[in-house]
Amino acid sequence: MKKLFVFLLAASFCPTLFAQSDKEDIAMIQAMFGKQKKDLVTQYMNIPADKADKFWAMYDEYEDKRKGLGRERIDILKGYADNFQKLDDKTATELTNKKLVWQDKYSKLQSTYFKKFSQTIGGLEASKLMQLEDYIENNLRLSIQEEIPFIGELDKTKASGAANHN
Repeated sequence: MKKLFVFLLAASFCPTLFAQSDKEDIAMIQAMFGKQKKDLVTQYMNIPADKADKFWAMYDEYEDKRKGLGRERIDILKGYADNFQKLDDKTATELTNKKLVWQDKYSKLQSTYFKKFSQTIGGLEASKLMQLEDYIENNLRLSIQEEIPFIGELDKTKASGAANHN
């Protein structure tokens, strides 16, 4: 995730580079993460053979929608990367609202698919899947948060930057 954030920060200084590679890089990151994630699900879950085809079709549908939300999150991070040096009330509010809307969408996606998965593979296995989803998502959020300076730190950076230019 560090590499993604560094890429987003670098791209904010090179808008033409980002515009050319944005879609390809997002697609590649999403495809790699989805494959790795599917392997984890395969190892962790106990899907009955007679329900496997239905489960995996539903899982692929879920993953497509989750990846779409992943692209939205990357857009939010790009917005932060593009604006972190000039963060003001309006921009901070917009970015935070986008993040909150994203979290609601993610929760609704999980809720919708938990019901579907429960009907297909039972509540226990569906709960295991959601627990794994939460584990992956929480680690991803932590990784992102560790790379984003707190807003107060941004203020200190601005002040020291101004002092260095005087």
